[in-house]
Amino acid sequence: MSDAQRPARRSGGSGRQGGRPGGQGRRGDRNSRPRQANRPDPAQAGIDQPRSAARDVLRAVRERDAYANLVLPGLLRDRRLDGRDAALATELAYGAARARGLLDAVIERCAGRPIEEIDGPLLDVLQLGAYQLLRTRVAPHAAVATSVDLVRAEAGPGKAGFVNAVLRRVSEKTEDQWVTELAPDATADPVGHLAFRYAHPTWIAQAFADALGADAGELEDVLKADDARPAVHLVARPGEISAEELALVTGGEVGPYSPYAVHLDGGDPGLLDAVRQGLAGVQDEGSQLVARALTLAPLDGPDTGRWLDLCAGPGGKAALLGALADIEGGRLDAVEPSEHRADLIRKTTRELPVDVHVADGRDPGLEGGFDRILVDAPCTGLGALRRRPEARWRRQPSDVAGLAKLQRELLGSALKLVRPGGVVLYSTCSPHVAETVAVVADAVRRHGVVPLDTRELVPGVPGVPGVGDGPGVQLWPHRHGTDAMFMAALKRPLEG
Repeated sequence: MSDAQRPARRSGGSGRQGGRPGGQGRRGDRNSRPRQANRPDPAQAGIDQPRSAARDVLRAVRERDAYANLVLPGLLRDRRLDGRDAALATELAYGAARARGLLDAVIERCAGRPIEEIDGPLLDVLQLGAYQLLRTRVAPHAAVATSVDLVRAEAGPGKAGFVNAVLRRVSEKTEDQWVTELAPDATADPVGHLAFRYAHPTWIAQAFADALGADAGELEDVLKADDARPAVHLVARPGEISAEELALVTGGEVGPYSPYAVHLDGGDPGLLDAVRQGLAGVQDEGSQLVARALTLAPLDGPDTGRWLDLCAGPGGKAALLGALADIEGGRLDAVEPSEHRADLIRKTTRELPVDVHVADGRDPGLEGGFDRILVDAPCTGLGALRRRPEARWRRQPSDVAGLAKLQRELLGSALKLVRPGGVVLYSTCSPHVAETVAVVADAVRRHGVVPLDTRELVPGVPGVPGVGDGPGVQLWPHRHGTDAMFMAALKRPLEG
């Protein structure tokens, strides 16, 4: 285990409020300039390779709006980093991206200038160094020295001296001390204080509190769980391998709720033989529960085996539903408007009874009469922030209204395509009330559908609350170890 993987010596963590919620592209053109082709090779310059890789992930996120979890695996393979080195690079890249708000607030205080006035390449290294100082057991001298080396090799001694001075000031206080100094007052602004401590923009923390409702006292637990590194969840393909067999060949543990789930402590799941051979996939256990809930929903009349995944990309739920449809003798139609993502679905569902359609789910051009339809709608993704470390700093409150409109339209389309007596399961990877209960309530009012008690469709899952006045289900990372998935089942009544 690397130093950075050990439990942090100080608890907490945060995101700076009132800063740049979207983050990218707001520090000026000088911070978006591409990397120089003639930059010294890190290996030749004696640069620490794991930290160099982590720095380059942060740079890709800042310059190209890249996704850290997509960039890092390729970097690790290209630079032949594995074992302890790969673990260190992963911890530092994801951790610094996740805690950016707090790190920026501390850096700004120590630099004595606004974050926007710090060159982007320097800020990447400052974030990396500050994360090591505040949230890992890396020795302070090592965190500072390796950061200075990264800058000196690329930008020379002058800028290296600036980084050295800032990080030495960062190291003068613990994370808790910085939180006490910089966070909103806990009495006057309790949500803002917790958001700062646990690395979330305030508006997202408030959305979680609103979704918790009467359980809003659990907000700190939610934010703390959301700020932690999640386990890797695998899904065993039904009909190919059991969860028990998958756990045995991967060294993982069978998940507590989904009959197909296996949990791993970490590592690159793409290197596992079971994943490479298509026997298993990477899928959060909460997403597995959503797909399974659709198959368990009671219908009026027989199930003829016509199922539909209306928002199927990139294909995880479609693969699970397709495997279950294959066992039941049914067939799944999968709709995705992007040709690229449709190709991903085809690859994921090869040899399964799945027909992929490149179409807009709001008007897919399909004949109605489906028995079961899943609407896993595009959303803000606030329920999966722990798996997408940079996402919390990109999303804006203004994103919600447009997505909610799209969600209502997709759900309305599904309710026209489902047969009388059939069921539509609406889900989002977000607990935001505007994307969950509000969308469902609108559908009930407009289309006259009947809400089902969705809690009955996730058997064996403890502490699953109804949401608001309705019977939808909200999963939470602090309660269930899953992403914060929402789901609600709606039945179209029989005609006449």
